Amino acid sequence: MTDFLQFLSNKTAMYKGIVPIIEKGLKESQTNQIIDLASGGGGGLIWLNAELRKNNPDLKILLTDYFPNIPAFEHTQKQADNFDFVKTPVDARNVPENLNGLRTQFLSFHHFKPKDAQQILQNAIDTNSSIAIFEGQERSVSSIVAMIFSPISVLLTTPFIRPFKIGRIIFTYLIPIVPILVLWDGVVSSLRTYSVEEMNELISKLENKESFNWEVGKVKSGPAKILYLLGTKK
Repeated sequence: MTDFLQFLSNKTAMYKGIVPIIEKGLKESQTNQIIDLASGGGGGLIWLNAELRKNNPDLKILLTDYFPNIPAFEHTQKQADNFDFVKTPVDARNVPENLNGLRTQFLSFHHFKPKDAQQILQNAIDTNSSIAIFEGQERSVSSIVAMIFSPISVLLTTPFIRPFKIGRIIFTYLIPIVPILVLWDGVVSSLRTYSVEEMNELISKLENKESFNWEVGKVKSGPAKILYLLGTKK
């Protein structure tokens, strides 16, 4: 399932519209390093990395996760020489202070309940670390309808996903677990995604929030709209 999501994000220019937002975050943070939280397999960043390096040739991306997928991280690392990863668990709610850079989360913030989501933002403030959060779906009829048709995309794209895995073929066509999981994950993710108003509400509850500049909104990006939150230290 993560192979499909990463393939989709890399082949559809899904993140095209957020490139200026990340560049702004890097510039205001005066850093050339991205600390990616809840990275999953990390492969979804391959296209975005190539775009960002056009204006930031010294960019470095560090992949982290509470349950680090080391084989997937190693595969992503082979795609570009500026990827690295942390082998040990990293909790997005309490990131080690030695991991310095612009924190990012892609399509993962909705997995956290409000208390935990607020803690992620609070930890960024407490450690004086800028943070950028991006979601590719929203709680809307159009987003849910798009997710309902997602199994068709899985069936059409699976033969082109690399590296080839026989298990992917089996669990897509013979035993269609992957299309069903993608459908379920997509609909649930849409229903759980924070709205712009809810993002702002999370920010309003933070301590010392005035020490950061906050920006929340939506931007057209590829075939969809990306909801984003950018918090940079003043």
